[in-house]
Amino acid sequence: MSFLAVNNNQTIHLKNIPILEYGEFISGIKELMANHNNHCASYFGFPEKNLTYQFIALIADDGEGDIKILSYILEDPANQQVESLTKEIPAFHIFEREIHENTGLGFINHPWLKPVRYAWNRTDKRKNLTNYPFYKLDGTESHEVGLGPIHAGVVEPGHFRFSCYGETVHHLEVHLGYQHRGVESLFLTKKSLLQRTILSESITGDTVVGHTIAFARNMELLYGIEENQKLALMRTIASELERIAAHVGNLSSVCQDIAYQLGSSVFGALRTSVINYFEWWCGNRFSKGLIRTGYNPYSFTTELREKLMKMLDDFELKYVEMSNAMFRLPSVQSRLEKTGTVTKEQAKIIGSVGLAAKITGIPRDIRNSHPYGYYKNVFYMPAIGKTGDAMAHTLVRDQEIKKSLRLIRYLVDDFEKHEKLDCDVRPDLKRKKMEPSTLSISLTEGWRGEICHVAVTNEEGELAAYKVKDPSIHNWFSLALALRGNEISDFPVCNKSYDLSYCGFDL
Repeated sequence: MSFLAVNNNQTIHLKNIPILEYGEFISGIKELMANHNNHCASYFGFPEKNLTYQFIALIADDGEGDIKILSYILEDPANQQVESLTKEIPAFHIFEREIHENTGLGFINHPWLKPVRYAWNRTDKRKNLTNYPFYKLDGTESHEVGLGPIHAGVVEPGHFRFSCYGETVHHLEVHLGYQHRGVESLFLTKKSLLQRTILSESITGDTVVGHTIAFARNMELLYGIEENQKLALMRTIASELERIAAHVGNLSSVCQDIAYQLGSSVFGALRTSVINYFEWWCGNRFSKGLIRTGYNPYSFTTELREKLMKMLDDFELKYVEMSNAMFRLPSVQSRLEKTGTVTKEQAKIIGSVGLAAKITGIPRDIRNSHPYGYYKNVFYMPAIGKTGDAMAHTLVRDQEIKKSLRLIRYLVDDFEKHEKLDCDVRPDLKRKKMEPSTLSISLTEGWRGEICHVAVTNEEGELAAYKVKDPSIHNWFSLALALRGNEISDFPVCNKSYDLSYCGFDL
């Protein structure tokens, strides 16, 4: 088999990536995906010269801890068709659909070759939201229920089409292509590093740290800047704080949906205490401005460390009391157990990552399988569930919060070892160019799961392509499966349990 195996946070010269015939490419993919440790981290195409496109697939090996790269080149893909992988490997459906929408390449025998997000630069402008080909459920007793795309409050646009018999959901189709933000294209048109950094902070507003670290590591790799241990440690603390805030905020939302007002109020207040700490640290409750390429503009002072320990002690005392009370309640158990169940086999087939995989017993976590930054210095075992239902979601979040609390305390104790290292000064990049004709890969573990950023430079050392993958692109289909056989009234609980990103999908 012809592929190139690389590590997370590594650069590769484009000429070193093997170029395969398409038949060899799909054979290689099938062989790799036969190993249950492997999953597709990303698969995308980018233009080279004239009408030529290079297509690259990144297969993450959770057992070996590396990433296998396979590639092929096509001239004028808009007028070509190739055999689809999706029929045999359903996890590829979203990647092939996106490639089809963005490049025009046809995939023969793809079972649902439909637009993903109606990107502003899609090849076929005739396709639009008014004629989206939703699936239909035949039968005189069937009916459809539409939710969205306009939602109350701050929820972003997304449409949910339920096909039901009576109250029972037989199929849910999720469509999220309403914003057309063009984030990946903006990475190319915006030339300053600060503009691109702010873009990375805006990919998903609740995962600022996860996405911005992925971006910053790509830039550091391409500019030849070292991420020293002090910088890596501060970023890891920020990652775990973001994880705690997101998980406890989600528990508040779940409690609200199951009418447990005490849990909703307490967990919501606890989230506020965590995000307020970010404001002390960097002046922004969502940590914007904290992660920068090559340096940290906000030192992690002795005073900040003491404040962090005090905040965590107070948080843990209240959190443990509230979570213990919540999980003991029969009303909570009866509402969450066996609601929205997805099996381990289903999660494997559709390529779930992060929480959507862990709830079924799949320990898929980049901190463990492809460690980066300061995670290389710690032993982290992912929290996993077994039942694949809404209760598993809440229990895994509970375990992750407790693991993050312990990890942060360990990291703060380790900080003195690296305190004298310098990472406070912004590197001077005005006279530097990125490594030319190079591909850089950065995987991080956001609180939803695996984030993948890939940067490609041209011969002049300018960005030629920037590919972003939020974990939600894998996991929205898991939510659709979770609703099958459930009553439509279970949707709010299931949706909150997954808590997936609309904007992380609609790039």
